[in-house]
Amino acid sequence: MEILELAFMQRALLAALLVGVTAPAIGIYLVQRRQALMGDGIGHVALTGVGLGFLLNTSPVWVATAVCVVGAVIMELIRSYGKARGDIALAMLFYGGMAGGVMLMALSPTGSNANLTTYLFGSITTVSEQDIVAICLLAAFVIVTTVGLRRQLFAICQDEEFARVTGLPVRLLNLLVAVTAAVTVTVAMRVVGLLLVSALMVIPVAASQQITRSFATTFATAVSIGVLVTLSGTVTSYYVDVPSGATIVLMAIGVFIALTLVAAPLAARRAGRAAAAEHCTLETAEVTGTAGKPGAADDVRV
Repeated sequence: MEILELAFMQRALLAALLVGVTAPAIGIYLVQRRQALMGDGIGHVALTGVGLGFLLNTSPVWVATAVCVVGAVIMELIRSYGKARGDIALAMLFYGGMAGGVMLMALSPTGSNANLTTYLFGSITTVSEQDIVAICLLAAFVIVTTVGLRRQLFAICQDEEFARVTGLPVRLLNLLVAVTAAVTVTVAMRVVGLLLVSALMVIPVAASQQITRSFATTFATAVSIGVLVTLSGTVTSYYVDVPSGATIVLMAIGVFIALTLVAAPLAARRAGRAAAAEHCTLETAEVTGTAGKPGAADDVRV
């Protein structure tokens, strides 16, 4: 294929693949914790890291990673300690991060509004070899964390108190989730942009939940959807000459709508079968004369 012969598209497709895996992998834990918009907040903070990278004339990806990690830790500490007016503190952190990025980019001799736009909305075809090295290393950390510690992370996302009783280091694991989310934001910012990265964390997971029940199946399906939309969105953006980030997110929304339409009749069918089974159980209990007796339904099912 012509697209695979171009070096910049090879880098773009590799970056898209890694983002398609990592964003839903950490996103599923954020969705379980009802922190779906955490990636959006970290994205605002990341802009300060990007501006600082240009100001220091160094890699924006690595500087943004460091700034994101610090911001994510602060966000998690505010959440866990439940300080009064914590929402105001978070708002100042988010908007301060955005304003700081714009100011630092303006002060940088090599920065410009064009550079700012590529990080805000993504520009996958401009991914350099240095960016690929950084993305690969950061993606490896995200994958090892989300897969290797999936049982522990699932436990704290479902019930922190139960996880604490079982002896899990809840505070440390909470911080690890926040740090992993921060790393994922910097992995994805060149592909979908800082303003859209949260969508790629959440939408594939939400789409997967329409047709799956268990955590493992939801995880695998969400990652598959993420890879599908990032790769297909990248190819589409090349041939149609449209922004890659917007294309990827719109494709993810399309998949969510399609799976929702498919899941609705399936859910209705399952509910109908469950109702029919319950009705059959009650009729059997009436025939056998066990209706209304304690444990009668259990006896019939056995």
